[in-house]
Amino acid sequence: MTLAPLTQAQQTSVDGLVRASRLRVVRRDAAKAARFLAIADERAADLPVMKSEVLRHDVAYDIAHDIGEAFLAAYGYATVNGPGQHAVIGDFLVIVIDAPPAAARAAKGFDQTRRNRNQSHYDAAPIGAGQAAGAVQLAQDLRTAAASRGVGS
Repeated sequence: MTLAPLTQAQQTSVDGLVRASRLRVVRRDAAKAARFLAIADERAADLPVMKSEVLRHDVAYDIAHDIGEAFLAAYGYATVNGPGQHAVIGDFLVIVIDAPPAAARAAKGFDQTRRNRNQSHYDAAPIGAGQAAGAVQLAQDLRTAAASRGVGS
C-alpha cells in the first residue's frame, strides 16, 4: 500500500509545527516506520497476559507512541528534542489522522493518555481499569489507522 498523501490543510498544519520548531523535516523512512510498527506489534502481543492495569496502560501508551513515531518517519518528520517532545506526536496524529472516526478519536485521545501516564509516573496517580482499557483501544485504533494510511509499507 502507498502512503496516503497529506491534504493541503494537513500539510499547512504540519508546516506550522515545523515553523514553531516542534518538528523538523527529515527524509521519509518507510523502513524506520516499519520497525516502529513491528515494535508496537510485539508489545501488543503481550497485552492479553498482563494483569496490572498500570502496566497495561503504560504498554498501550508505548504502543501508541511507537505508532506516532512510525507516522512521523513515514511522512518525513522527527520531533525536536526538549520539552513537549511527546506532546507534539499527539498534535501530529490529530492533524494526520482524520478518518475513520475511531482512529480520529484515538488521535485526539493520545494526549490524554500521555498525561495519564505522566501523572501515574510522576505523581503516583492511580490508573483504573477503564483508563487501561481505553489506552489499549486507543493503541489498537491507531494501529488500524497506520495500516489504512499505508504507514510502514
